[in-house]
Amino acid sequence: MNTLAPWIARQLEALLAQRGHAWLLQGPSGLGQFELAEALVRAWLCDAPTLPAARGSLPPEGALAALGRPGDGSDTPTPQGACGQCASCHGIDVHTHPDLVVLMPETDMIARGWPLPEKAQSDIDDKKRKPSKEIRVDAMRDAIEFAQRTSGRGRGKAVLVYPAERMNQVTANALLKTLEEPPGHVRFVLATDAAHLLLPTIRSRCLGHTMLWPAADETLPWLTGQGIAAEEGAALLRAGGGRPAEALALAQSKDSARRWAMLPRALARGDMGALADLPQPEAVARLQKLCHDLMALQVGAAPRFFDPADLPGQPLPPHALTKWWQQLAQSARTADYPLNPGLATEFLVSSARQALNSRH
Repeated sequence: MNTLAPWIARQLEALLAQRGHAWLLQGPSGLGQFELAEALVRAWLCDAPTLPAARGSLPPEGALAALGRPGDGSDTPTPQGACGQCASCHGIDVHTHPDLVVLMPETDMIARGWPLPEKAQSDIDDKKRKPSKEIRVDAMRDAIEFAQRTSGRGRGKAVLVYPAERMNQVTANALLKTLEEPPGHVRFVLATDAAHLLLPTIRSRCLGHTMLWPAADETLPWLTGQGIAAEEGAALLRAGGGRPAEALALAQSKDSARRWAMLPRALARGDMGALADLPQPEAVARLQKLCHDLMALQVGAAPRFFDPADLPGQPLPPHALTKWWQQLAQSARTADYPLNPGLATEFLVSSARQALNSRH
């Protein structure tokens, strides 16, 4: 198990000190919603969760009592987190824990290495359909049936839903009753960066937690601890809008800080290589960040994603930036399903070039 970032560990300890059977973790993307959700279910299911040093250690046979029953008002000391050594922690590491169900879009499950249900995997292998980008209702129904069964390891059960906004209305409605009246020792954690897209009835049945931004003085040391040079890490942090998870993702995708810094000039030249090899949603997102910073400069605000020295030296006309922003918003709606990816990228570069060279 990877060591949690310090700001995630602090939030985990705070959440474990509270009682409840369903949590909704919400906030902007890149703040570690999935990492915190996974840490929660690890602690809930761990055979020997750790305790603050001042409160002593907990024998394994008391682990379930330490987690407490939802709403039972137990005064038993609350664990800080999972031990990372027991059979339960190992089961989560290898994605085979019998008392944990992870509900994600099939595309996300595949990307993160989580196994699909047997029938879903068979349908995809047989080319009957493509992996779903939504959380399918049949997967939710399987999770509800799982919630009714007895715990396999006697430590309770957990259901993790991420990103929760990928539930359509049918899937969300299937979850509602179980979320309101969970059977036995089952707990839910839903994580999202678009809570406004969730049904109000889903939000009202969960205890809410807004993800905290990490302190400025701990993000760069954390990135260097992941093997990223300090100078590169500082530039990627800017590219990620101050969100270390996004900066780390950029580094892992082999994107260099230099490529990011050169993006505005490359687009101004109409260089197609500026967006080469990027999925359409990521290409649109990068252009939106650039447009955001240029619009911020128009009103005297500091850019968030780019160094001011990397942006055009002359102010750009507001009407040109507004038009470009509208074009990008339209492109974002169809980015997941471009009819012709090559032509879509060509349009993105062309519209960026036009906006960046506007003078009146």
